[in-house]
Amino acid sequence: MTHTIREKQRLLARVRRMRGQVEAIERALESEAECEKVMHLLAGVRGAIAGLMAEVVEDHVLTHLVDQEKHPEALNAEAAEQLLVVIRTYLK
Repeated sequence: MTHTIREKQRLLARVRRMRGQVEAIERALESEAECEKVMHLLAGVRGAIAGLMAEVVEDHVLTHLVDQEKHPEALNAEAAEQLLVVIRTYLK
C-alpha cells in the first residue's frame, strides 16, 4: 500500500481546503476586490500547495527510496532528514 492511499482521507481534506481557497480567489476577482486581498489569497493557496507537495515528497522519500524490510541498513536516516530539510525550505 502506498503512502498516498494510506493517507488518502487526510490528503483529500487538504485538497478540499485548497479548493475552497481557490474558490475564494475566484469570488474576489469576480467582485473586483483590491489587489492586496487577491495577492493574500494567492499566497495562501501557494503555501497550501507547497505544504501538500512537501508532505507527499517527505512520505515518498521515507517510504519508497529504500525498502527498509529488504535493506534495513541501507537507509541513512540522517541523510534522508537533511534532504527533507532542504526540500521543505525550497517549497516554502
